[in-house]
Amino acid sequence: MARSSVQPSPPSSTASPAAALRYEYPEGDFCALRPDDPAYRVFIDSLDYLSPEEIIRVKDAVCFSDKAHEHQVRLSGEPYITHPLSVAGAVVEWRMDADAVCAALLHDVLEDTGVTKAELAQRFGTGVADLVDGLSKLDKIEFASHQEAQAENFRKMLLAMARDLRVVLIKLADRHHNLQTMSAVRPDKRRRIARETLEIYAPIANRLGLNKMFRDLQDTSFKLIHPMRARVLGKAVQAARGHRKELLQRILDSIRAKMNEVGILAQVFGREKSLFSIYTKMEEKHLSFSQVLDIYGFRVVVKDIPTCYLALGALHALFKPVPGKFKDYIAIPKANGYQSLHTTLIGPFGTPVEVQIRTEEMHHVAQEGVASHWLYKDAEHSGADLQIRTHKWLQSLLEMQSGDSSEFFENVKIDLFPDEVYVFTPKGRIMALPQGATPVDMAYAIHTDVGNCCIAARINHELVPLRTELKNGDVVEIVTAAHANPNPAWLSYVKTGRARSKIRHFLRTVHNEESAALGERLLNQELKTLGVEPPEIPSAAWERLVKASGNRSIKEVFTDIGLGKRLAAVAARRLLLAEDAIPVSAAPDTLVIRGTEGIAIQLAKCCQPIPGDPIIGSIKKGQGLVVHTHDCPVIRKSRSHEPQKWIDVEWEPSPGSLFEVRIDVEVKNARGVLAQVASAIADSGSNIENVSMEGDPEKLFTRLHFSIQVGSRVHLAHVMRNLRLIPNVVRIGRQRSEVEA
Repeated sequence: MARSSVQPSPPSSTASPAAALRYEYPEGDFCALRPDDPAYRVFIDSLDYLSPEEIIRVKDAVCFSDKAHEHQVRLSGEPYITHPLSVAGAVVEWRMDADAVCAALLHDVLEDTGVTKAELAQRFGTGVADLVDGLSKLDKIEFASHQEAQAENFRKMLLAMARDLRVVLIKLADRHHNLQTMSAVRPDKRRRIARETLEIYAPIANRLGLNKMFRDLQDTSFKLIHPMRARVLGKAVQAARGHRKELLQRILDSIRAKMNEVGILAQVFGREKSLFSIYTKMEEKHLSFSQVLDIYGFRVVVKDIPTCYLALGALHALFKPVPGKFKDYIAIPKANGYQSLHTTLIGPFGTPVEVQIRTEEMHHVAQEGVASHWLYKDAEHSGADLQIRTHKWLQSLLEMQSGDSSEFFENVKIDLFPDEVYVFTPKGRIMALPQGATPVDMAYAIHTDVGNCCIAARINHELVPLRTELKNGDVVEIVTAAHANPNPAWLSYVKTGRARSKIRHFLRTVHNEESAALGERLLNQELKTLGVEPPEIPSAAWERLVKASGNRSIKEVFTDIGLGKRLAAVAARRLLLAEDAIPVSAAPDTLVIRGTEGIAIQLAKCCQPIPGDPIIGSIKKGQGLVVHTHDCPVIRKSRSHEPQKWIDVEWEPSPGSLFEVRIDVEVKNARGVLAQVASAIADSGSNIENVSMEGDPEKLFTRLHFSIQVGSRVHLAHVMRNLRLIPNVVRIGRQRSEVEA
């Protein structure tokens, strides 16, 4: 790589102002970009908010980046420096500090050139080097797939963003410029990058309140994925603009006149909905373009919050409001800091008119989100509040990153869900949750321990199932119990990434604990089969086993055995290899189970064994011990072909728990027969978990399929005996599946 002819200037933290101001560029130092280049001059002129010393540092970064990328060109044929310069230009528009501008100019040098992080730190300071490192991909690490690489890059970017918000702002500016210059990229790659932007980067921009960037990313991605649809829709919007010009002007004039009449000083202007939002509305609601009436909206910007509500009253006096279409985001701001009053009115000729009312400060935040913290010094209070909200969200990302990259990637995508519901705790605290969130999501949003221990919920003082979706304005009380644990079924309906991550973490931890306990029992059983008591084995033999297995502790060895990743028989023989001779095998012990051990020991769904059934166990890799009945049809083939995978198990004498079992009951079609059968099951001390039925063509008989809970095989026999006493019961039997569920 060609090195810069410019002598390194010291970082700003150590450079004196006088030394920085004396810094000059030698003649011919720029290769692709000349100092008199218009793009360069416009960029330098826009740095007027920085100090002279900082401008010198930025010029040095331009020169360094230009030299580093000297022999590179973009796919369009332009010199590569045009890209970093455009990204830095966007950062300058947000009036960010000199370190951020330098990092934007240098954001690709670690990834695409031979420059190291140490060189950047020496020349521009550790702050700039850390920002650039956070922006660089992990190209030097090999991944199994593009998805895994994408997930890991995404994780790195978000964790860097959690440490320094400037990372993601520069990344968004980088993605924005890349999208605008996609014409030379292969169509398939173009669509892939655009989809990734719609799925990830646009929602991040929205979550950070960067509304303008959010709309631009959506529209540009839409045009790259569906160029023809975007073109047709664009022409339709342009035509509608002409057709509705008179109507729009009439509405604008009416609003302005009303504001003047009531003495409110306001800026009133119309806004056109983005192509992507119009397209999304057409697709989701199956509308044609002519049916989308609200492609235009209006914005009223006033001086302060009380005036917002006065303006709302004036507008409702001017045009009739649509019931249920008013939203107060001033009293309850969105999670990204957005504040406005939203109302929909019935305008002239019955046209729905959307109006947003906000203050000047709210308008700044609505357009630029967290970037308004740098942009508008007069928005200091609002900016500080938004910084706190953003910091909390970023901290929640750090809490979610305990799993693998792909899991983290999915959790964050869930967390970027744009629509929200606002609910209240019993003490009146407002909580914002994603659309479709449940009490479990709210419990984990309050605290991890509350989520882990929740057993029920009350919504508006009524007990409801935990899978109930929350609605705006609900008062939600979480009921907890000290010894409760998360249920794996929660994963099927929770909506927040935080809840999903915490549930998985708990289950993974519990699974490993249970698997370790099972693995220890299996190894001890195998040692006893070989005639050795575990306490008799010297500690050196255990240490050799740990070392040979590649684990860090004996507990990890037990966990691997419990999960089926390692055979207990092999581990036992390896433990005894150092002894003079392996003892003569004794009669093999049988593993005693209760059936309620947890995730590590599972009762097969195909045959649903219950206490009293003759049983046999199989170690399944990654699942632990799976218990079947001896006569289960699913395992016949496996038992004969792979006998070494099966171990003898038996029930503990009095497990004292309930087990699920399926029974089929054939009955004559008679009035009240279902009630009679259900009553007999309940009288036998059994719970009905599920019931379904199917009739025969002649409608003489009905087959009832029950899933019931029993304590043992004896208990099941008692239930079936009571059912046979019902005159209308023709046939009864225990259901067996040929295929494992």
